[in-house]
Amino acid sequence: MGLTTRRLRRVGDSEWVERLGRVGLVAKGLSYGLVGVLAVLVALGVGGVATDREGALRLLAKQSYGAIILVALGLGFGAYAAWRFAQGVLDRDDEGNDFEGWAKRAGALAKGLLYAGLSLLAFSLVSGPRGESRDEPEQTARVFDLPLGRWLVLALGLGLIGYGLVNGYRSITGKFRKHLKTGQMAREDVRPLVNVAGFVGHAARMVIFSMVGAFLVRAAWQYDSKEAIGIDEALAKLAHQPYGPVWLGAAAVGLFAYGVFSILQARYRDI
Repeated sequence: MGLTTRRLRRVGDSEWVERLGRVGLVAKGLSYGLVGVLAVLVALGVGGVATDREGALRLLAKQSYGAIILVALGLGFGAYAAWRFAQGVLDRDDEGNDFEGWAKRAGALAKGLLYAGLSLLAFSLVSGPRGESRDEPEQTARVFDLPLGRWLVLALGLGLIGYGLVNGYRSITGKFRKHLKTGQMAREDVRPLVNVAGFVGHAARMVIFSMVGAFLVRAAWQYDSKEAIGIDEALAKLAHQPYGPVWLGAAAVGLFAYGVFSILQARYRDI
């Protein structure tokens, strides 16, 4: 192992990366909690808006106090991205270089890129709202124009369905506790709260990600980009079903619960 490699491994294994991960999990939890609160207000008929996290950031940018929160979230998302990059690039978790190890590291890298994008968006909004939130049909239409674009949309849709089912599996089996310090949780008497938040939160993510994925698959099958939806449209569709406020409220509570779970992870996850 070369000197440069050893130095990189020391960086990846440092306590600073752990601290960044914990800060990032708090920011992640707050962002999900914000989306959940906004959707709960819609379900109760007292205001709010059914939106995704990008939309929530844009709403914050319009508030007088929004700049401070956006800066804090931008830093938190950046910290989360750095932790995930350490997992994916520097192999902080010692996943190894076999196929399974590279798959897990690629997943961490993808999460890092997602949160790096959220961090950049948060900072870009500090000086005021810029542009509109993303338009899934328009973006899907652009992908359709690429070589094999239709199949890329289909693959993305199937991937999101799979990711949703993984969340459902974690919810039912309790696998969301895999990286948690259960002994410390028991001593501090928070295990019931972690179990409820983890179960409800992952179940909600199963429903929402599976819905978004199913509509992407439908868009690819029908070759119609207008069928594509995002998380905000998925929540809106739940709201327009029979007993819509109930379904939307359940999804909103689930997203809020996932936010609580993420914040609890910041305290009890083995990073």
